Amino acid sequence: MPTPFCDLKTPWFRLIGEHLENDRGELLDYWRVERSDSVIILPLYRQTWLLPPTVHRPGAGLATLDFPGGRALTDRPLAESALVILEREVQIPPDRVQTCTVLNPGGWWINSSFSNQKLYGFVAEIDERIELNPETIGVVYSIDDSKLLLEQLTCLQCRSLLQQWILMN
Repeated sequence: MPTPFCDLKTPWFRLIGEHLENDRGELLDYWRVERSDSVIILPLYRQTWLLPPTVHRPGAGLATLDFPGGRALTDRPLAESALVILEREVQIPPDRVQTCTVLNPGGWWINSSFSNQKLYGFVAEIDERIELNPETIGVVYSIDDSKLLLEQLTCLQCRSLLQQWILMN
């Protein structure tokens, strides 16, 4: 059983430092992070992808082009988390989403050596009869230009989910 020497809990993550013994009997310091799963949504509206305005990412040190995303809500279905994130990031209310389909039902591990986190992706088809607020949409790409969008995305998680959609379609 690992011996923790650090256990820092915050509202966003838990950082754990442990002493682990390797296969040669050596005691190593090992760090890992526990956090809620990630949910990224690919909003599809009138045959276009909707992306929110770019946002400065402190870790990257620049503004990046990303699909709407965030953390899964605790004790709520993942699709419900997707709808909440979609409303928060591009102001599309849940009742305007016709379908919300998961792209990777089992989720994908993100840095499984360091983190317990999984990534879940959804495609949300938006009701074509509604008009969107242009101030809440940063970039629009035709689905015919999905490969061009793929080249523009620098977020590995967003790229992976768009690639998954391309493979499935």
